[in-house]
Order: sequence, then C-alpha cells, then structure tokens
Amino acid sequence: MHAQRWITALVALPFLILLIYLGGISFSLFIALVALITLWEYFRIVLSDAPDLVQSPIPITGFAVGLLIVLAAHGNSEAMASLLALNVVFAGFLGLIRYKNDQTSMTLVMKQTLGIAYVPLLLAHIIMLRKGPAGATWVFFLLFLVFFGDIGAYYAGRFFGKHKLYPAASPGKTIEGAIGGLVASVGIGLLFRHLFLAELKFMPCLLMFLCIGMAGPVGDLFESVLKRVGNVKDSGTILPGHGGLLDRIDAVLFAAPVAYLFKAYILT
Repeated sequence: MHAQRWITALVALPFLILLIYLGGISFSLFIALVALITLWEYFRIVLSDAPDLVQSPIPITGFAVGLLIVLAAHGNSEAMASLLALNVVFAGFLGLIRYKNDQTSMTLVMKQTLGIAYVPLLLAHIIMLRKGPAGATWVFFLLFLVFFGDIGAYYAGRFFGKHKLYPAASPGKTIEGAIGGLVASVGIGLLFRHLFLAELKFMPCLLMFLCIGMAGPVGDLFESVLKRVGNVKDSGTILPGHGGLLDRIDAVLFAAPVAYLFKAYILT
C-alpha cells in the first residue's frame, strides 16, 4: 500500500507542478477534469443506496453546470453565481417533474445542489487564485499549507495524540494532532511568505495561515461524515494506494476559497 502511494505521488507530482506553472487554459481544463471526477465520486457517496440515480437527469445536469462553473472561473468569474442559481432553478424543476412518481426526488435535488457548491464551486477558486498576480506562487502556497498541515497533524497525533477530536466521524483524529497540524501550517506559511511573498503584511498573513490551517481539517472531517453517512470507505479507486480524488483534495476544497478571499480582499 505504501509503495503504491509513493509511486502514484512520484508520477502525479511533476505533472501537477508543470500544470500549475503553465497556468492558462491547460490548468483550467485540468481542474475541470478533476471537478468532474470528484463530483462523480461525491454522487457515488451520497447516492450509495441508489447508485443508478448517479446517471439520472438531476445529477447529469449537475455535471454540466459544474463544468460550466469551473470554466467560468477561467473566463468570466462573475457568471459563477448565476450558474449556481440557475442550477437550483433547473434541478428544482426536474425534481418537481419526478416528484409525482418519486417522492424522494427533492432529496436528490438537495444532494445535487450541495454537490455543485461543494465540488466545482470550491475548486473554481483555485483557478481564480492562479489567474491573479503571482498566481502560481499562490497555488503552491495553498498546497504547501494544506500538505504540511496534514503531515503535522499525522505525526503530532501519532506521537502525542490522546484526546479524540471528532470520533463520530473520524475516530483516529486527535486534538493534539489538530494542534500539531495547525502549528505546521503556520510554520510553513511563515517560511513560504519570507521566501516568496515577503511584501505581504505579517499579521493578516498570520490570520490567513490560522484560517487555512483550520479550514483544511474541517474539509477532511466533512468528507468523512459524508462517507460515514453513505457507508463508503473510500470515495473511489482512481489513485492506487490513495483511494479517490475526493479523499486527496477534501482539505484543499475548504482551504481554497479561504486563500482566495485573503488574497483578493484582505491582503491587497
């Protein structure tokens, strides 16, 4: 299992670094592909009791709108809110049509609309982060904060963990691990800022590191709850040794809009 993890990482990492460096349409199309695969995994989780519904009109509409939302982030990001709203309107219309024969249709509508906000809308913030000034640096910044936070949480929990953080969703996570992850995020954030973004003010950056350091683990726990409710162990099998894409990016999903918010509105 560990060998598979390393092989997958060694193959995927150079490709990811190249796409982040290139940016532009190639990076946006990559994020769009990630969004579609991850949205599929999300539907498999929330519709695990009725897997045939993944290919029904309401989820299929979600795939189409989700793709448009991600591509709108590359072009006209102002259209994202309208697309999100139109998805609610159209999914609601389809739910009404199905309701006379299937009274669970509105539950499907709610799961679909949550999925569109959860996956493509949050992922779209990575594209907007990349489009702005020093975009590649900021994307690497985000990934470093999440990645080192995850590592810090793992080792702090392994060596010092005694008190359960949220056993209802993830019995293995501890409060000590969460604190270790937060310290690691802040530490790598301060180092990254010093090396690459020294012009940014210290205190707002410190606040950003703390917010991202907390948002990532919340995203991890959120997906854990989804899988527990859906009685699913992994979101998928696309990454050997790692499970599904959603399992790998759940923390990034919650951290990305936080990073974009700070870059666009607080640190400027």
